[in-house]
Amino acid sequence: MNSETLAQLCREAALDKKATEVLVLDLRAISSVADFFLICSGQSEPQLKAIAEEIARRGREHGARPRGQDGFASSRWIVMDFGSVLVHIFHPELRQRYALEQLWGDAKHLPAQPLVKRTVSSRPPESLAQR
Repeated sequence: MNSETLAQLCREAALDKKATEVLVLDLRAISSVADFFLICSGQSEPQLKAIAEEIARRGREHGARPRGQDGFASSRWIVMDFGSVLVHIFHPELRQRYALEQLWGDAKHLPAQPLVKRTVSSRPPESLAQR
């Protein structure tokens, strides 16, 4: 899986756990640290943990395991290292304090692109059509 697809996968996993202010910074043109940073927020320690666990689970399902993880939900900042993608999961207060968006302000934002296209059918499901 290429780094852009992995970044989108991480974004979708974070959104599925109701992460807020999710953005992906494209660092390829400005840094060799990583290709992408995903930055998101969770409102509580249980939510931070759930977001990290879902991102790790989705990555494993697609053959991408984090090389490392630092921080805990109780620290209010979790960093996951997938090599080409670094995931930062913040409590809003810490996110504001560290201001990674401003630090990496020269980076472009990667627009969201769903990995699985969801289609809306004009036909009702079979179970409803028979009623």
